[in-house]
Amino acid sequence: MRTFIIMLLFLLLGGLGSALAQDAVQTDSPGISLESAPSVTADTEETLAEEDFTAEDEFYGVGDDEDFTDSDIESFDINDPIEPFNRGMFWVNDKLYFYLFKPIARGYRVVPEPARQSVANFFSNLGTPVRFVSSVLQLKFADAGTELGRLVVNSTVGIGGLFDPAKKHLGWRKKDEDLGQTFGNYGVGNGFYIVWPLLGPSSARDTVGMAGDFFLDPLHYVGMKPLERVALKVLDKETTLSLDKDTYESLKRQALDPYVDVRTTYAQHRKGKIKR
Repeated sequence: MRTFIIMLLFLLLGGLGSALAQDAVQTDSPGISLESAPSVTADTEETLAEEDFTAEDEFYGVGDDEDFTDSDIESFDINDPIEPFNRGMFWVNDKLYFYLFKPIARGYRVVPEPARQSVANFFSNLGTPVRFVSSVLQLKFADAGTELGRLVVNSTVGIGGLFDPAKKHLGWRKKDEDLGQTFGNYGVGNGFYIVWPLLGPSSARDTVGMAGDFFLDPLHYVGMKPLERVALKVLDKETTLSLDKDTYESLKRQALDPYVDVRTTYAQHRKGKIKR
């Protein structure tokens, strides 16, 4: 396992080195240029479009949901009593995204796309316990059965989850559930809005749910050291970002106040998931 972790770290460092090398030759443009990042291929775009969430769900907790009007914004907004703190954390996360995580993800794109998609499939397979338990708690037994079937098929035929034959050949799509959604399904409100360092936007309800999801993560029960788990989590996030089509950049370019737009989009996105 330690050898595996070291290989993953070298992979990420190689991605960072590639990104820095690209920046060094772009002397005509100051700062980090994200517009020149290579785009994903049509196959991966189709794969991502079929998923129930986008890459930004993973990093910022916001999704590319349908357009909404000004009246919708008010109904989707969330109580924000600690806005000064949240804006500070939003600023920190924004800088980390543009100057650390996204450059590494861009360099990571030198890895062939099918390989990165297989890594994403592997981590998605590891997330089965969260989705299974959350589905059972919401009495969505058909969804729970689908998740269990996906785990068996993808862990065996899919070679440890590297491939997704359950969706491709059987039509068993992943059910995007978590404990925060479970609480919401039983009428627990958002509570107050909070932006966590690195983790991004959340709510009081979803933070409690996130803690429960943490203990359902199988990585905590396989004898791994904390730094090894962190390395795998970083690889998971960077893989997701490397397959992303710059969702956050698009949202920020169109926003008068990116903080408010992310907050509103987060509340809308979570409400939409709970209603499903």
